[in-house]
Amino acid sequence: MNHTPTDCNWPGNDELMRAYHDNEWGKPLHDDRKIFEFMVLDAFQAGLSWRTILYKRENFRRAFDNYDLKKIAAYDEAKIQTLMQDASIVRNQAKIRATVGNASAFMQVQAEFGTFDKYIWQFTNGKTLDNRPKNNADIPAKSAESDAMSKDLLKRGFKFVGSTICYAFMQAAGIVNDHWEGCSHR
Repeated sequence: MNHTPTDCNWPGNDELMRAYHDNEWGKPLHDDRKIFEFMVLDAFQAGLSWRTILYKRENFRRAFDNYDLKKIAAYDEAKIQTLMQDASIVRNQAKIRATVGNASAFMQVQAEFGTFDKYIWQFTNGKTLDNRPKNNADIPAKSAESDAMSKDLLKRGFKFVGSTICYAFMQAAGIVNDHWEGCSHR
């Protein structure tokens, strides 16, 4: 795909990063399974580069049963230890255990709100926040909305959902659009 000089520069010339930027990042997402996938990937990214996670994305899908919430919520200690031996994903025990717990919490939110989508978009009144940054320095690490989201998710038993992780998730899920002002993928 052709890119303009005003397109976001964070993907660089990396083909996979560019495809993610062009086709997914900042696009409003309303599919619960995909929302859970992005929550998991953003939690695993904490302390690592997005590139590292993106290159392991298919491995995460396979390892976590294509993000089947019921299967993940039922993982036992043996399954957690199997995941800890899987070198194709990030082997962080706290994050793996958080994913299992978060699957249960996610289903509780679905039961309460009908869909997780309905719940998660309430933090922006169902609208994408459009920041129109001029460069990477204009993109915040968190916001009042990600603070509120984090606080509520933590109250509901979620783990690895600090405000910075929530903000990255909001970008991925199109709850916030941080494509540069002149980016052709706005």
